[in-house]
Order: sequence, then structure tokens, then C-alpha cells
Amino acid sequence: MRLLAVGTFLILPFHVCAQHLVSGSGPGGSVRMFNTDMAVLEMQEARKDLPCTVTPGKALLGFDLRFHAAYDVTIPMKELSGSENLLTILFRVTHEDRKDDPVYFTQRVKVPSIEEDAKGEAFLQGMFDLGEGKYHVDWLIRDRSERVCSHYWDPEAQLPTKDRSLEVVLPKGAIRAAETEQFHEEPPVERANLDQLNVKLLVNFAPQNSRSATLQPFDTSALLSILRTISRDPRIHRFTLVAFNLQEQRVVYRQKEADRIDFPKLGDALGTLKLGTVDAKKLGQKKADTEFLTDLIVTEAGDEKHPDAMIFAGPKAMLEANVPSDALREVGDPGYPVFYLNYNLDPQRAPWRDSIGHAVKFFKGQEFTISRPRDVWFSVSEIVSRIVKLKQGRQLSAAASGN
Repeated sequence: MRLLAVGTFLILPFHVCAQHLVSGSGPGGSVRMFNTDMAVLEMQEARKDLPCTVTPGKALLGFDLRFHAAYDVTIPMKELSGSENLLTILFRVTHEDRKDDPVYFTQRVKVPSIEEDAKGEAFLQGMFDLGEGKYHVDWLIRDRSERVCSHYWDPEAQLPTKDRSLEVVLPKGAIRAAETEQFHEEPPVERANLDQLNVKLLVNFAPQNSRSATLQPFDTSALLSILRTISRDPRIHRFTLVAFNLQEQRVVYRQKEADRIDFPKLGDALGTLKLGTVDAKKLGQKKADTEFLTDLIVTEAGDEKHPDAMIFAGPKAMLEANVPSDALREVGDPGYPVFYLNYNLDPQRAPWRDSIGHAVKFFKGQEFTISRPRDVWFSVSEIVSRIVKLKQGRQLSAAASGN
């Protein structure tokens, strides 16, 4: 949840507390709340004691493979004028087949002192996560004067017919608070006894806009979704992760042959990125980013411990020069398949191959474009299936040669 004051005359940063589930909420629970609030939710009649406009959005599937149901709220600044105020938001979400088990959420927003002639509007955004299904939302906001604004709507989370095989994170009918921590630990995965793949992941953590001075949460979510989808495949037993940034020309985090990806440590390492600054020593070096990428590929592809596959991931890396073919020839045939998951939200705008893509093509690898959430699941499924087939083929060839 965020609250901003927007308008021609005023922009204020407001302190916001995190949205959270009400104690006792959920199946079989017992929620304690004010009778007046419960009466407003039960009446199903929009109130405007506190003038506000609520605009619900569609439940959309994110790159994290969770349905996100968002809403926007605007309140005239003059309605919040005066000494410090406190806005309390309360809403409940009910699945159509479990009307007796609603899930309640609450939010408190501290409002600083505002002049009486303040212009513009206060803008709030909220979001919660859903599994597939149809739902009903009863929503209200009240201030310290007990003025209330209420709204009601019916979101639906549904996969298109062509995406029915896609495995979303939340089960049907699930109602959850939106995750605020992107680098949370991944739940344990029961690994398969067969195959037991070992993969090396090289991820360029960079924004879609190469000129951006920050790594946006949306971009991070897409790249983390790729990593989490790979890490959840039970056929993969060992992970080597190399997180790097071409703009800073450095490896940010490295994890070698682990049985899981350490997302919290990855998050800590990415927190050290300073995309808006450039090392003065590198300013005079021509094609320094190409040299960095060349050294990275040569080092990782030339590692004596061969994985079952090497997978690159990241946004378009349009460098002034591609990795020299001579350097790639020195590496030779890596002896395993190479893939590239290219995170590109607008492939029609930038359809040409980037510098990483050229290197992957040299190794006779395959590139997949990730522009929608469905692309992550289907691409990773295809890649892992190909790795398994190639590994089994090599094992059969080795067995035949031994005989």
C-alpha cells in the first residue's frame, strides 16, 4: 500500500504501515472488529461521508506467477486538512464458494498536518494476491472523525484457455496478502531421484531501460521469477549462480554448486548496486563492458567442472561491440547446451540480437524471449526437458562406447 499526495500544487510523502491480515481471519477463524465497521461492510451500499473514489483493477498474473488484484483510491486533499489524521482501511475478500470464510485485511495510514487550502488529491494504492476463482470485495476507509467511504467489487482471477497447463503459485480460491519482500527464502523442493541435473546460471541484474539509475522492483520480479521457476524444478539438484551487472562491470554475487539458491543473500548483494555512478578508472577504457562480458563468458564456460547446461538470463545487453569470435573460439565447444532467457517487455521495439545473444548463438545455443509471465513457465519447462534429453543421450552414447 502506498499513499501519495498528487496535484499541481502539492506533493507530500506520507508514512505508510504495511498491509496485513486481521488476526483470526481465514477458514474457521473469528475476527474481532468494530460493530460500525461490520455494519458498513454488510450493508453493501456505497458511502461517501469521507469523499473518495475507488478504482479497482483486474486481477493480473505477475511474473511471480501470482494473481495480483490492485485498486486505486483518491481523496481530495481538502478533506484531509487540519492536524494530523489517521486513515484506517479495512476490507474483506470472499471466494464465491466459501462465503462463510472471508479473509480480512487492515491498513493504517498516518496523515501529516495539511493546510486547509491544500489543492490536489491524495492517492492510495493497494494490492492483494489471489488464486484462480471469482471473489467479492467489501472495502471501507475511515478517518479519526469516523467519516467513512466504502466500495464493493467482484474481481476474477482466471488463466486464458491456452495457459491452462501453466502452474501458478497459489492454489484455486487462495487469498493472500501481497508479498513485500522479493528476496524471501524459497520453500524446500522434493528433488527427483532420476536425472539430478547440475546447471550454471548467469544473470544480468539490470533494468529494462539501460539508462535507468535504479533496478526497478518490476524488473527484479521478472528476473527472480526466472530463477525461482528454475529452482522449483525437481529434476535440478545443483545450482551455480553468477549474478552480475554489465553497467557496473562486476560480479555482484556468486554461489557455487549449491542444493538451493540463497535468495536472501542474493538480495543483500544486489543492494550494493549503484547504477547511477561510474568508476572513474573505467571512463577512459573503450569497450570496457564488452571486455567484462568476454572475460565472464570465457571464465565460466572454461571452468573445468562442467555443468549439464549453462543458462543466461537478463534484459537486452546492447553493447557497442559484441564478444570477439576469437575469444569464443578459444573456449571451443563447452560440451553442454547453452540457453538464453532474454527478458524483453517489448520485443517488437528491439527485435535484434544483443551481445549475450550473439555469444549464445556462437555456442549453438537457443534464445527464448520473456515478455509475459507465461513465457517464464513455458520456456523453463522446455529448457529443462531439453537438458534431460541431451544428458540421457550422452549417457547412452558413453555406455555404448564402453561396450
